[in-house]
Amino acid sequence: MTVVTQPVIRRVLEGCGAPCVEIVTAEALHRDCFCVAVDPDAVRDQVNGLLASEGAPMRLTDAHAHLFAALPIFVPEHTVRHMEAAVQALSAAVATPAFVDATLAWAPPIAQHDPGSPGGLLGFDFHLGSEGPRLIEINTNPGGLLLNALLAKAQRLCLPSLSAPAASAVAEQIAIDVLLEEWQAQGGGAAPNALVAIVDHAPEQQYLYAEFMLFKRALEARGHRTAICDPGDLRFVGGALRLGEEPIGWVYNRLTDFALTDPASQALRLAYLAGAVALSPHPRAHALWADKRNLTLLGDRTFLARAGLPPDRQALIAEMVPRTVLVSADNREHLWATRREWFFKPAGGFGSRASYRGDKLTHKTWAQLAEQPYVAQALVPPSERHTGPDSPPLKVDLRCYAYQGQALFFAARLYQGQTTNFRTAGGGFAPVLTLANT
Repeated sequence: MTVVTQPVIRRVLEGCGAPCVEIVTAEALHRDCFCVAVDPDAVRDQVNGLLASEGAPMRLTDAHAHLFAALPIFVPEHTVRHMEAAVQALSAAVATPAFVDATLAWAPPIAQHDPGSPGGLLGFDFHLGSEGPRLIEINTNPGGLLLNALLAKAQRLCLPSLSAPAASAVAEQIAIDVLLEEWQAQGGGAAPNALVAIVDHAPEQQYLYAEFMLFKRALEARGHRTAICDPGDLRFVGGALRLGEEPIGWVYNRLTDFALTDPASQALRLAYLAGAVALSPHPRAHALWADKRNLTLLGDRTFLARAGLPPDRQALIAEMVPRTVLVSADNREHLWATRREWFFKPAGGFGSRASYRGDKLTHKTWAQLAEQPYVAQALVPPSERHTGPDSPPLKVDLRCYAYQGQALFFAARLYQGQTTNFRTAGGGFAPVLTLANT
């Protein structure tokens, strides 16, 4: 099936030198520079070649027409350093006993089980506002790293003397190193030939199934036999988690059933709690990092001080995390009256599902929000990226992939609408270029 991409202004990048702007700033480049960093068709062809070589039952089709964007996002070097420092400070905060106790108090019971590892890669999502980067949310199973690594490898560097791309050459190695480190930290007791399972509901129907194949290939290149399966295909028999008759030693968990409560997840849940399988990401990590209620603590400097965090890190986190409050019967009336100032998110949500800008809320939806835990986060408008002189600008969401307090890779998503999506012409994953010495 032919993939139709959004037309963009194509220019030769080599020796560009930014003639489109008088002063090289991220804002000016996002407004006036339309140099194409990536050919999305070429990247899709590369992914489809991999899928074909692995005998995968699907290909990237028109449904993935907006998976990759052609234009890069420019980020000043000082902004990158600021986000890296924020990741370190946030990691220190999450490790404090006061934070652990507070978050586990509202977490599901399975989060009490500590398997011994941090919980895998994290995705720190930022908006780049006029006053600097602001943390929007944290995710424990952030998709897109290996796809973004392919995207970064395929880019033609704009402003080669002034900007630097993300470290795509080592992204795949880092991703696999993290998984192996996670599994080793959880005991590493599986037989050397035990199967690795990449697990998600109906994996072949997942939008990012191609990335599962990239992980499978990378794990097998490191000597680990790997299968991709639905959690319902697993059995916990004789003290071992099995796929068919094959014992599974390690699981790369892409489920959004974070507490493993779905009936299809029960074999995995039993094996995990029995210590019979190494699982990453795991439920405890989601409870500590990704529950949106945790942002109410991270945005509270008084709490951070009581938790024993140093003043400099308190200040940095307080600057980075927008004010976030739990929606309750006591504040619902006030939040409705001031709804244009807030963004509403379900506490256990993911991928922008059931999230709403306050100015888009209807009375009916507002009433429905009372049926589950929600937080209200002070609205931080995203920055914008123009894709052509006559095209409306796209919104920009920046993701930092990190592990144990260390930022590893940056990528961006371009979109229109209330929340990030892969339905926007000209949008999708976009490479990030750091503007050096800015």
